[in-house]
Amino acid sequence: MSKVYITITGLNHYYGSDFIKEGLKVKLVKEPENAYDKEAIMVMVEGLGKVGYVANSVHTVLGESISAGRLYDRIGKKANAKVVTDLGRGVLCTIDKKSLK
Repeated sequence: MSKVYITITGLNHYYGSDFIKEGLKVKLVKEPENAYDKEAIMVMVEGLGKVGYVANSVHTVLGESISAGRLYDRIGKKANAKVVTDLGRGVLCTIDKKSLK
């Protein structure tokens, strides 16, 4: 199975991206009660809490990343990911293969 990439978006609504470093582990948590997106997946960082969301729009998904909608049914309630790089417009991450169904 090849690597699965996602984009984290919305960082500026929380803590910005100054803390983002290559290799940073993040937790993805489904948020089905989200009023704006029933496939919302929030991104959490230990010690900070919610830092953003998995991108779910053609305007925010970068490169060959998959959207939250495409990831939603491939994970349980939670999943783990790791930061690859901060691209300025979003943060590219890989999903831990053990988190995928």
